[in-house]
Amino acid sequence: MEKIYIFDTTLRDGEQSPGASMSINQKCEIALQLENLNVDTIEAGFPISSPHQFEACTRIAELLKKTTIAVLARTTKHDIDAAAQAIQKAQHSRIHLFISSSPIHMKYKLKKKPEEVLEIVNFFVRYARNLVAEVEFSPEDATRTEPEFLVKIIETAIQAGASVINIPDTVGYMVPQEYFQLIQYIKTNAKGIDNTIISTHCHDDLGLAVANTLSAIRAGARQAELTLNGIGERAGNAALEEVVMTLYVKKEFFQCTTNIISEHLYPTCRLLASTIGFPIARNKAIIGENAFSHESGIHQHGMLKNRLTYEIITPSSVGREESKLVLGRHSGKHGFRHKLQVLGITLNDAQLETAFQQFLNLADQKKEIYDEDIFSIISTQFGSDVDLYQLADYHVESSKKGHPLATVKIRKGETLMEGTGKGDGSISSILHAIEQAIGISPTLVEFSVNSTTPGTQALGEVSILISIDKKQSKGRGSSTDVIEASAIAYLNAISHNILLEEVTHP
Repeated sequence: MEKIYIFDTTLRDGEQSPGASMSINQKCEIALQLENLNVDTIEAGFPISSPHQFEACTRIAELLKKTTIAVLARTTKHDIDAAAQAIQKAQHSRIHLFISSSPIHMKYKLKKKPEEVLEIVNFFVRYARNLVAEVEFSPEDATRTEPEFLVKIIETAIQAGASVINIPDTVGYMVPQEYFQLIQYIKTNAKGIDNTIISTHCHDDLGLAVANTLSAIRAGARQAELTLNGIGERAGNAALEEVVMTLYVKKEFFQCTTNIISEHLYPTCRLLASTIGFPIARNKAIIGENAFSHESGIHQHGMLKNRLTYEIITPSSVGREESKLVLGRHSGKHGFRHKLQVLGITLNDAQLETAFQQFLNLADQKKEIYDEDIFSIISTQFGSDVDLYQLADYHVESSKKGHPLATVKIRKGETLMEGTGKGDGSISSILHAIEQAIGISPTLVEFSVNSTTPGTQALGEVSILISIDKKQSKGRGSSTDVIEASAIAYLNAISHNILLEEVTHP
């Protein structure tokens, strides 16, 4: 199988997404993660564009040890000198030169004739090649360039020393068959092209960037220029994770492979999303929340029999946790029974049918059913609505110095239990006091408090999620005193958890 070189331009083209700017330290962190991902080339930035860009490129070039560091430059001496200086300490260096080649760009942007553009390419590719190990050349807006002139400019760059020729679909103009034919035309007609690597750089203006990239690879391109999460100018670039995993799944079709360590894809993409504050769409391929989630009853039934029925890659192959069977209005009884088993809940057939009908009623009201909803259904349907434990009284002493001290009296039927506890704050102290009184120490999973009314006398509502022996339960409490509301919610959650155990394992 032939190797496809992965050229990541997240830090250059990707950062040109409005709002996606990163600090120098953030860029270095992403660059290190990209090296761990095993990309072949990282385009670190556009050094001449600002001091920030220059320093970031310099830092990345010094930091990385095995990845080729590329930087962008226009066909001017000033740009090329800055680019060469920025990556002079790189283990493997490349200058990525570009100049417009389409009639509309040459006329209105460059204001130059085709002959002049060819002279510029010849001079500055040679100039750059004398400064760095590799030169990549891009005729900007190549897909709207006249094919005959495109071949001329490519041949000129190759003769001047370019070892990588990139064919950018700068404005996302191509459809896959057109792009395939263009790459084939170049391979057939451009002299010297067999001794270079053809690269593809596709934008997603028509939503075809990934498809176009794959078509170019089928036609003979051997480098793909991509970005994490598909970020980039306007609608973005071809998404690295999607191209890489398509080549992974369809390697027999493409007869190509990459060096990417796919298990690092998900954490790398998530790191970028959190760094730039761009949330990942739930339905995003490979890395979206729903990419390995199944709600349909038919799909869940198939997944429980054999995951290959509805998944063509495993979550672990891209660094994700196991697939999720998400419960919702489209789920069936097989998925519901499986969820109960995962949660450690055992019901007989009659109980299962009753609980399933309650689940369906709730699913019509909510988009997604969570574990605590399942516990609530079971405890409400088969247990008592009265909490096993009631808060009879409490006292909390707190000051700026020292840890708060709480004492509680808890009633269970006719029995009154007492406990004391210390904590970092008043709430943690009363929760510890409750644990001592009843002899149970749950794991606190979630704690939230909300004001249900405005003003200083607002009613505070506390929601608590706990886990006891891997069984989760939720409790709620309300009071004008948030400490009291917390204690009530904690006891409510513990009561539900114990009741659930008694109902499901009598």
